Amino acid sequence: MSANPHFQRVALIGFGLIGGSIARAAKLQGLASEIVTTARSEKTRARVIELGIVDQVVATNAEAVKDADLVILCIPVGACGPVAQEIAPHLKPGAIISDVGSVKGAIVRDMAPHLPKTVHFVPAHPVAGTEHSGPDSGFAELFINRWCILTPPEGTDTEAVAHLRAFWAAMGAKVEVMTPDHHDLVLAITSHLPHLIAYTIVGTADELAQVTESEVIKFSAGGFRDFTRIAASDPTMWRDVFLANKEAVLEMLGTFTEDLAKLTRAIRRGDGEALFDHFTRTRAIRRGIVEIGQDSAAADFGRQHGQLEKKP
Repeated sequence: MSANPHFQRVALIGFGLIGGSIARAAKLQGLASEIVTTARSEKTRARVIELGIVDQVVATNAEAVKDADLVILCIPVGACGPVAQEIAPHLKPGAIISDVGSVKGAIVRDMAPHLPKTVHFVPAHPVAGTEHSGPDSGFAELFINRWCILTPPEGTDTEAVAHLRAFWAAMGAKVEVMTPDHHDLVLAITSHLPHLIAYTIVGTADELAQVTESEVIKFSAGGFRDFTRIAASDPTMWRDVFLANKEAVLEMLGTFTEDLAKLTRAIRRGDGEALFDHFTRTRAIRRGIVEIGQDSAAADFGRQHGQLEKKP
């Protein structure tokens, strides 16, 4: 095995936004001689066949992983343990087994005990996505200039890690390697807590909208609109994320609550200096994100606007 992005047979278990994007990107870049997939729903499998993105669509997970050199579980975190147990007897010796989950400590705990010693387990988290899901939502460019974090357990074969790293890099991703626990702490503040806040704010607004005859929705400005995009993410996936990364999320939530209390006091006391200093610091963080290419510097976050035609 070498640091080559190509695999003979890639098996994708689950075909939503991430699975579909991997298939499209891998096909476009010639990263697999054959791509086979399966999904829990017969309707989804039928749609994947219609799309013609992969070489083969099969009915079971066991059939999908047969003879596969790379197996990627593109399913909710909570389902990964049982699926690992299901596919374990059918895995090819030397195969790389991975996933795309947003939590890594739980993935290692749930999957590793079931996997045979003859395979290489390299968990992964492509930090990319949209609010859409399903087989039609994927696109080949999803991972370009986005991070993919690999969290191989201690003792994992370094060549296997290099091989998977090359695969993600060939799809346009920037790849980082870290421990599962460190990943979960970092993502708790950069991804998981923002989603929790978004779900809370949108839920509160929904309750208020019932009182104001939906004026909250009708007159929603950019801030609330952006929260609704995040809160539109797949509910099954995010339920599993919060349950699987409970300790790190609660730790970050505690820190956030303390900071929120400070802002509450500043507003109550009319402390404009404290508010200005806080907003200045956070504005600099946004600029830093744009500078490293993780978001657009375009006005209104690059949204398209209608044209105002000149009156004759």
